Amino acid sequence: FEMKETGLAEIKDPSKIFLSAHETLVPGSAITIALEGNRPFLVEIQALISKTHFGYPKRASSGLDNNRVQLLLAVLERRVGVNLGEYDVFVNVVGGYKIKEPAADLAIALAITSAYKNIPLKQKTVVFGEVGLGGEVRNVLHSETRNKEAKNLGMNVIDAETGKTLTESIHSLFGS
Repeated sequence: FEMKETGLAEIKDPSKIFLSAHETLVPGSAITIALEGNRPFLVEIQALISKTHFGYPKRASSGLDNNRVQLLLAVLERRVGVNLGEYDVFVNVVGGYKIKEPAADLAIALAITSAYKNIPLKQKTVVFGEVGLGGEVRNVLHSETRNKEAKNLGMNVIDAETGKTLTESIHSLFGS
């Protein structure tokens, strides 16, 4: 619901609040499906990578657990070979939404990789899955609900079924 001059009004598609309006594809952006109760909706994760100007790179996130982002950065570096040691990394959830579930791990990792490689994810792609310390991608709770929502919206899904490891997912989206 949102408050209007006439009172509370139902929001037909809450996903629009949590997606930016890009005319063209932008590197560093990944769409995931979050659950609010049992209701699935699309949320955009954005990442920005820039060369650090200090001895120690800065890592900042908004709408995510910063420790989780640090963990995913370590997995990207150690298991996939994405060397981020010389870069500041900023990660944001569009619309101020706060994500607490590990289902967004894969979207966070792919947004960061997309920003690092400066290659956008393909249009109409939605990503979800938990990333383990070994670089494996795991199924998440309510995968069927998320897949059904993605299909209803005409989106292609990248999850534990399409890439068993983070490396496989990255290679399928970005090549080498």
